[in-house]
Amino acid sequence: MLGQRQVNDKKGDRCGIYGSNCPQWILAMEACANAVEFIINHAEVSIAFVQENKIPACTEEDSYFSFLPLAHIYDQIIESYCIYKGSSIGFWRGDVRFLLDGLQELKPTTFCEVPRVYDRIYTGIASKVSSGGVLWKTLFHKLANLENGLPQEKSAPLLDKLVFNKIKQGLGGRVRIMLSGAAPLPRHVEEFLRVTSCSTLSQGYGLTESCGGCFTSIGNVYPMIGTVGVPLTTIEARLESVPELGYDALSSVPRGEICLRGKSLFSGYHKRADLTEEVLIDGWFHTGDIGEWQPNGAMKVIDRKKNIFKLSQGEYVAVESIESKYLQCPLVTSIWVYGNSFESFLVAVVVPDRKALEDWAAEHHLTDDYKSLCQNMRARKYILDELHPCFMLRGFELLKAVHVEPNPFDIERDLMTPTFKLKRPQLLKYYKDQVEKLYSEANGGKV
Repeated sequence: MLGQRQVNDKKGDRCGIYGSNCPQWILAMEACANAVEFIINHAEVSIAFVQENKIPACTEEDSYFSFLPLAHIYDQIIESYCIYKGSSIGFWRGDVRFLLDGLQELKPTTFCEVPRVYDRIYTGIASKVSSGGVLWKTLFHKLANLENGLPQEKSAPLLDKLVFNKIKQGLGGRVRIMLSGAAPLPRHVEEFLRVTSCSTLSQGYGLTESCGGCFTSIGNVYPMIGTVGVPLTTIEARLESVPELGYDALSSVPRGEICLRGKSLFSGYHKRADLTEEVLIDGWFHTGDIGEWQPNGAMKVIDRKKNIFKLSQGEYVAVESIESKYLQCPLVTSIWVYGNSFESFLVAVVVPDRKALEDWAAEHHLTDDYKSLCQNMRARKYILDELHPCFMLRGFELLKAVHVEPNPFDIERDLMTPTFKLKRPQLLKYYKDQVEKLYSEANGGKV
């Protein structure tokens, strides 16, 4: 198995699972750049497997659609569970264009995906349905029944048969368990799929360091929508205050860094005692994710302690590294790159080099003053086009939209520290409306 986390290691480092109670065994492959090895013992894998065995029982009649990378720890645990139960496993073709074709051929009963895949399914269905059509009206009727506590199979059986069965058939016709992980699933997508798929959908949370899932929502408990649910039985969880970010684990609404303890945790990072000591403190693994306890005992992931976060498709983004590369562009004097786990791409606020932009405007016969020029759509497109071909960035690191800011980030507006570091929470608060507009534009006007 391969476990990897984006840290400052060298390209070509190897990853694998190591045994502690028998001679070491390694199933490893070349990792991507910035990967680090995890030490995961056989006992930890076994305990994680016991956790997954609490999934609604699979049988020899069930089949699992494997979309996640085979090296993904969660996929490995689910596949092991399926093998133990005698269920069949089907693997996608590797081309997202044929994803739905694969579902039709395999007709799976179970699959776990990242939010980006579920968002594709939601978008594909929603784009074909009139907002005032029968589907939307019946959707709200069934959603109300779920909200009132009725389980999936009893919430609207007639509507399932007459209306939602077509959508169920689009997923192969037999799906009954849907699992989501790797990033938060948008609430509207979760609600839509819980209603229209005629199956149980559970959102979970876990890391390679926790050997897969450690939180999971309960499918038929409606108040857990929008959360990653409750801790599994083999893990302990607590919140630790992060005062520098304004999170208090002892407040009326407890918020703080999610910390985990239990037998399914990894033993450390291979040959990286420094990294291990940073995250394993007094037996507690500090995840770097900020959580909020809900009144019903469920956890909601709301932030990332460090400036490394996941996009909706599960890709990690080291935002400071990306900003440093974009700053190499002579057209840019300052840039703040933003993304979150509910979107699959990045946007940015750019402070341009005034002279360079005005020189471009003169060449293209634009007579706007500098402030108006920053609002000009042609100027925005020019800046975005200049940023795209540079700096050896991966596809998900490329910007989809930019807001051009005429005024430099400054201490007076509390956007920078005295040492000229960006204050990200304050930047998000200040540019909240512009960020929402950028995502709306990049999503084709979708609100």
